[in-house]
Amino acid sequence: METFPRERLIRRRAERAVARRHVLPFLILAITVTGVVTGVVARLIDRRDFHSFGDGIWWAIVTLGTVGYGDIVPHTAWGRVLGSIVIVCGVTFIAFLTATVTSLFVAVDQEEALDKIRGMGAATAEDTRTALGAINERLAAIETKLDELSGSATR
Repeated sequence: METFPRERLIRRRAERAVARRHVLPFLILAITVTGVVTGVVARLIDRRDFHSFGDGIWWAIVTLGTVGYGDIVPHTAWGRVLGSIVIVCGVTFIAFLTATVTSLFVAVDQEEALDKIRGMGAATAEDTRTALGAINERLAAIETKLDELSGSATR
């Protein structure tokens, strides 16, 4: 399937944002553009319920945030279709936002845990060498005692 150059550009930027872990600014930009465009479209398709472009943008932002104050409500079929799409986009945005923030917290926790393990590894290696040295000395003392006892037992 052939994609348009603009679509490829948007997809490439989105992939780059995910790879660099800069998803949050990308999501905020996407939701802002969606809110403004949706607000303008709402005003154009339902002039009775949306008295100005500001009303349309306000309604879009409130609906994208899944708040839905009810002060402005579309009554036409196309207005309700647009509202349904905006609600789905808003829920999806909140889900992505939550997943992104959670992912960042988990990544920080994992990095801290790895730092602790790395720090423990150096101390543990030295402690292990010391403990093995002490064990080696005790084994040598035990072997000496056993040799003495076995020598005296054969006499």
